[in-house]
Formats: sequence, structure tokens, C-alpha cells
Amino acid sequence: MPLRAGDPAELGRYELVGRLGEGGMGTVYLGRGPDGRLVAIKMVRNEFAHEAEFRNRFRSEVNRAQQVPPFSTAEVLDADPDHEPPYLVVEFVDGPSLAAEVKEKGPLTGAALHGVAVGIATALTAIHGAGVIHRDLKPGNVLFARGGIKVIDFGIARAFEATSQHTRTDQMVGTVAYMAPERYDPVGGRPVTAAADIFAWGAVVAFAATGRTPFAADSAAATAMRILTQEPDLTGLPESLTGVVARALAKDPDDRPTARELLDLLLSGDTHRTVAAATVAVPTVAGGPGTVVAARPRFGRRAAVLVTVLAVLVAAGAGIGIRYLSRGSGQVSGTGPLPSAGVPSAAQPSVTPSMTAEQKTQAILRGTRKTLIHVDEIDRDLAMESHYTDLKVGDGTGAKSEFALIPAGVEFMIRYLSDPETPEPCLGIKFNPAGAARVVTAECYATEGTLFRASKTGETDDKGRPTYWISNESYGVLQWSPDSKAFYVEVLGDAPPAASFSFVDRGPLPSPSTGG
Repeated sequence: MPLRAGDPAELGRYELVGRLGEGGMGTVYLGRGPDGRLVAIKMVRNEFAHEAEFRNRFRSEVNRAQQVPPFSTAEVLDADPDHEPPYLVVEFVDGPSLAAEVKEKGPLTGAALHGVAVGIATALTAIHGAGVIHRDLKPGNVLFARGGIKVIDFGIARAFEATSQHTRTDQMVGTVAYMAPERYDPVGGRPVTAAADIFAWGAVVAFAATGRTPFAADSAAATAMRILTQEPDLTGLPESLTGVVARALAKDPDDRPTARELLDLLLSGDTHRTVAAATVAVPTVAGGPGTVVAARPRFGRRAAVLVTVLAVLVAAGAGIGIRYLSRGSGQVSGTGPLPSAGVPSAAQPSVTPSMTAEQKTQAILRGTRKTLIHVDEIDRDLAMESHYTDLKVGDGTGAKSEFALIPAGVEFMIRYLSDPETPEPCLGIKFNPAGAARVVTAECYATEGTLFRASKTGETDDKGRPTYWISNESYGVLQWSPDSKAFYVEVLGDAPPAASFSFVDRGPLPSPSTGG
């Protein structure tokens, strides 16, 4: 991605030539060193950089990371903890992530799957051997490179998580679906050790083999609860990996193998014999072939921990420091159109005059009512006339401004109710490599470009309706440009969204069209 206005042109002796991504810790740039070599540079966010304690921890963790042998990992090349802001330079790996490969081509099988399992275990052996804990192992941090697997983004997470200002539970570094049970109770329970990475390895390998995480649920809070209280669903995992993955996902960190033991198990090819010797049972249970349970955990987790996890994840929306990966969980299929939304069912009651603005909005979000989507900052409404291809604004009159939300797991598609006699189009994102992505009409298929999410702003509009930011997981936040008079989608990083939306009830949905 190109650099944005406000991005630095250089960091230290490195020229910045583009963006690779961003996350809770900072922005990752594509850079060029004095010798012309391309590198990946992680620039730390300002909120962390201004703390002396953080800089000291960052320096210590970088020194450890530089001791990690570079086989199966992205080599740490350089760092400047004293720069304003601090940054870390690592080897640039020009290859797709495991997350992208599974999303594009489907789950891995055979030698490819086993190679990924061995490659990640090899990387963890090197990382743990240097006294480093990764803390955020996930499919997005596993890259396919020339010569094999490369694990990235290890070695500095502890500096972020351990700094005094960032030890609140809502600032944990990690991704919910791959976090070990002990990560949710670091104070009252056991300290986080390298065993947390082994748990993440098990979840990542299960995802690579099945396209979903073993504790997948409809929300971050529900996923965390499953991790803490339920056994993994390993349906679809090949028998050759089921035993060792089940052991890696044990609730008690003491029941998990070390990285070296994990690698030995994989290379020996006799995982079932070794697991049995370790008294880790993996019986088949009711619920389908391949559904397994690990040994009954001895690691005690009090009910208070569950309450804390729920409160934090619900309040934070899993968006502060913790990211919930809904994609790849098996919740949404992209192989065909979703059915048209019909009239409200008994389980989804109609709106009545006595209902609050919040209750009406929830009925709309469940896909049971027509809606205007109001842009609060400009006091106008979304509109899509039949001859337009781009999303516009209107005055809220006529069918051109009426939409219906089609729920798809924790996300939804936005269907335009243009003409009951024709198949209704949905809103979709048209990617533009040279600038912001546009919002256009698209067929109503659940794809990366048609799925949106609504996040509460905590505010209400002038009618008392709750307001939301609307975003797409891959392309960013829905925004309005007063200059071009058009909507666009953009990844904002730390900047707050400039547009918020409220949902205005417009009555019951029409009968489903034949083409929807």
C-alpha cells in the first residue's frame, strides 16, 4: 500500500517506500536500507513510545529477539528504542500469509499441512531457545517464503503487555481465537510462559487443516468462554495430527509439550504412541467423527475469571489490543447468495411503537426491518439509484434510500431495496490500489468485499438512536468525502472515523424477491 499523508519518509537510516499493515502495537512499513535491501519496519505507536518504562522493556526484548536464529523466522536486523518514535527492523518476507492462503485456496492437506506444522514448530523451537515468547502466533503471522515457513512479529509483545500502563485486561496483546486459557488470568492464575505459544500452534494448525479455529464462536466473548471451558472441535483434522494438536490445546500448560518435544513428535511421525505415554487421552466423543477432547484440565480457573473475560471483551468490542478473527471460522460461506430477508419470525419480533430506539435498531440489525441509513455528520441518508454504480447521499425519500441488513454471523450484508421486481443488489467495495476504495453495487454474495460490521460509537443521534461506525474487516471504515460527494472505505489506523451512522426504521420488509 502507498504511504499516506502524515507518514514519515524515513526512519533512521531507512527510507520508507510503502505500508505493509498496522495493528495494536503500531504501523508496519516497507523500507529500504542503505544497501538497497528491502526490509519490514515496525514503528511503535505514540501512546507506547512516550513511556520510559516501555522503552526500557522494548530495548530488552529487542536484544533477546536478536538472539533468535533466523531459520523459520523473520530475522531481526536492527532497532532503535531511543528514536522518536522507536522502531524495529526485520527481514522482509515477500510471500503470502497462512491466513491468505487458506482464505484463497482452502485448507491445507497432506505434505503441505505437515510442512506448515513442522515449520512453525521449528520456529518456536528457535524463539523459545532464545528465551523469547511470541505471544501473538496466528495465521497472519505465518508467511510462505522461498525455502519454507517464516514466523514473524515475535519478540516485542511482552514490552507492550508488561508496561504498567498497559497491563489492563483490555490491553492484552494477542488474538482471541489463538490465546491460551492462562492468558486471560495472568494475575490470579499462572504467569504466561512459552506453553501459551504451543496452545497457539495447535489452534493455528487446526485452522490450516480445517479453515476454522477449534474454539470458533459468534463473538470474541463466546470464543474466550469456549477456550476456558470447552474442548476443541478438531473435526476434519487428519489422524496423523489429531493427537499432537489435542495435546497442544490442553487447558493446563503443564500438559502441553515444549517446542522441542513438539518438533520431535512431528518428525518421528508416531504422535499417538508418545501422547498415550504422556497419559493425555484423546477419546472420540458424541458430535461427529474426529471431534476429540484433550486430557481433563487441572489448571483451575475461577468463575470470576469468566466474568472478567466477558466484561472486558463485551465492553472493548475485542477491538482494543485484542483482535477477534471472525473470518475463516466457518460462519459465512462465499459459495453462493444468501437468501433474501423475509418478514420477521416469531424469534425476531416486529417493531412496535412502544419499543425504544435501541430495540428498533436491534430489530434492523437482525435483518427483520427496512431501514434508512442516516449519516449523522451531514444529516443525510445513504442512497443508491438504479442507474448509479456508486453509493450516494439522498434525502431519505423513495426506494433509492431503503436498505435491509442480511446478517452473516457477526457481520452483515447491506441490500439495496431498489425494485421488488428485480434481484436486489448489495453494497460492495471496489478496491483501488491507487487510493481509497469505493462503495458500489455488487451481487449479494457473502464475500470479503460485501461483509460489513457495525461498532457502537457510544453516542446517539438527534432522535435518540444509537450511532455506529460501519467497517469492513479487510478494507477499513466507511467514510464520507465532502469534496467528492462520495463514500469510500479506508483503513484509518489510530485516527477516529469521521462518519457515524444510525438506522431509521422504515417498516416491515417486502416479500422476498425471486432473484435475491
